Amino acid sequence: MERVCFISRIRPDRLAEYRRRHEDVWPQMRQALADAGWANYSLYLADDGLLVGYLETDDYDAALARMGLTDVNGRWQAEMQEFFAGAARPDEGFRRLPEIFHLD
Repeated sequence: MERVCFISRIRPDRLAEYRRRHEDVWPQMRQALADAGWANYSLYLADDGLLVGYLETDDYDAALARMGLTDVNGRWQAEMQEFFAGAARPDEGFRRLPEIFHLD
């Protein structure tokens, strides 16, 4: 199992709405993530806009590719794009962090 942590940045003026949108993630999006192999997936958001994501998967690159093939992901990314600072598509702007320690 591959543990993945990534960071991105949410525009400070959009934090409240970004949080609200994640209170009710579309059921189809949740299902697509599960079907693509995203397990134990969490997002954390700091008040300065730092977004930290964590997930577990057998193969991160393959899981990203599977999500990229779904219609629901394309719709979700298009709706979320306005919240992110920088990246054209939010899921293409994640900066993966290397794991340096893990305690079982």
